[in-house]
Amino acid sequence: MSESWWKEAIVYQVYPSSFKDTNKDGWGDIKGITSKLDYLKDLGIDIVWVSPMYKSPQADMGYDISDYKAIDPIYGTNEDLDHLQSELKKRSMKLMMDLVVNHTSKQHAWFVESRSSRTNPKRSWYIWKEPKRDESGKPQPPNNWSQILGEANSAWTYDEETDQYYLSLFTPEQPDLNWENPDVRAAVHDVMIYWLDKGACGYRMDVINLISKDQRFPDAEPVLGPDKKYHPGGKYFINGPRMHEYLQEIKQKVLKRYGAITVGEMPGVQDVDEIIRTVKSGTGELNMIFIFDIVDIDNVPGKVRMTLQDWSVKDLGRIVSKWQRVMRERDGWNSVFCENHDNPRSVSRYTDDSDKYRTYGATLLALMETTLAGTLYVYQGEELGMRNFPESWDPLKDYKDVEAINFWKKSLDLYGDDPEELARQRKVLERKARDHARTPMQWNAGPNAGFTDEGVKPWMRVNDDYLEVNAEKQVSDDSERLSVWQFWQRGLANRKMHMDVFIYGEFKAVGLESEQVFAYLRIGREGRKWLVVLNFSGEEAAWELPGDVKVEGWMAGNYTKGKPDKSLKDSVALQPWEGLLGKCVG
Repeated sequence: MSESWWKEAIVYQVYPSSFKDTNKDGWGDIKGITSKLDYLKDLGIDIVWVSPMYKSPQADMGYDISDYKAIDPIYGTNEDLDHLQSELKKRSMKLMMDLVVNHTSKQHAWFVESRSSRTNPKRSWYIWKEPKRDESGKPQPPNNWSQILGEANSAWTYDEETDQYYLSLFTPEQPDLNWENPDVRAAVHDVMIYWLDKGACGYRMDVINLISKDQRFPDAEPVLGPDKKYHPGGKYFINGPRMHEYLQEIKQKVLKRYGAITVGEMPGVQDVDEIIRTVKSGTGELNMIFIFDIVDIDNVPGKVRMTLQDWSVKDLGRIVSKWQRVMRERDGWNSVFCENHDNPRSVSRYTDDSDKYRTYGATLLALMETTLAGTLYVYQGEELGMRNFPESWDPLKDYKDVEAINFWKKSLDLYGDDPEELARQRKVLERKARDHARTPMQWNAGPNAGFTDEGVKPWMRVNDDYLEVNAEKQVSDDSERLSVWQFWQRGLANRKMHMDVFIYGEFKAVGLESEQVFAYLRIGREGRKWLVVLNFSGEEAAWELPGDVKVEGWMAGNYTKGKPDKSLKDSVALQPWEGLLGKCVG
């Protein structure tokens, strides 16, 4: 397996509005990121990936861009970004940008022109279609595709002035670009070159597998039921017919000359061959993609994201084992992550976030992530074990995300007279809302958790637990066990010390039949073996060591600072949410 700098890098995602506010307006800013670079360097971070900071009306928190080459004033200036780049370079760190080019803001100059008339030269830069008509002649959407961030609504938005609909898969404020038009593709290439020339090391590419649409624009199958007007149309735009052509064009015309890191956000793709075609070493278009099987583990199959189903440790083990094996066997590359800005907090989702077990659950996940093959992504606050905000928060006042707002509005409309069903929908919201990942970063126990000054109202409410869960407390923790931050710091250092094992090594699952424990071997050059044992349950477990696995010593665990005192053979006693890392003989 070939070695590359981007395979070994530790990437930290910053959600800029919630990271650190320095100008006292309640929004995080670029200067705030710069002020915390030493914190990130001490943690072990190599690349800082910042979610969109471009000029935007903020209809979808910056994923609706109105100017790709200008920093939004709420985050600072282009000069502030230049200074951030300079400070990163001093620390041998890099900046990764977020590329959002499936759609723009409806306030982007391109769309303003496109919308101005049917004959404008930029009309074909977006996807415009004639309306259907009902019996009374009233315009209706061209097909039945539903909006991704609100499936009760159409994915098409009517423009009264020109009497046509434009495609807006996410929200009406985010019209989809028409990638069939070569001028659009050239404009995207120009944007990418602009930031790479300014020093960006690469891109996270937002919903990049949606850029090619089936040009027939057929109706979607009524998967949400015959009583629903709109349905997910992903079959006709997820990994569409020309996606690989467009991505190869980006690779050849832009990426190859810079040696950039690329990671594609590609929701909805399940086909292994299709994924390998995208990320295969040498011939693939991207270095890696985000495979969402783990963050989709509690979604009802075939339904939208805002659903819930039970899952087991066996399910988790099968997912991890599958992609660790597939990428190695077929010369692809993984991304390793459990959190991002579009999902709830991992400690709340996969473990127990109670005061008793939060630290153990968060460090269990850290042990898993730091010992899996692939490029590792850490989301802001994950290194502290930040958790979901309380169920008592008011959906109408405390939730800010457009998806959550649309979901709760739909739920009230449909189930306002059915308290039992409304309560079930409320549970989905409380468990799955993207807002959980977007609360302000908890820097200390001071006012507003140190995110902004006392007396300033943050754009979003600070989680109630910041007095106990904060960076200042965890970085300086001198108790008998490592804090979540200290555990991550040690794990990242260990990962870099043993790259041949944990980044490039072979993966072998062991004991997949367990109802509580997920365990695996990582095998490096010259056959060096390490065993990872993870009790993904709130109960004690007795895990039987396989006969062919010989543990020389337990080197680390999440219940003690030093080496765990555990059995080296036969049965290993595990506490709830306990994880162990063992060095093996041979």
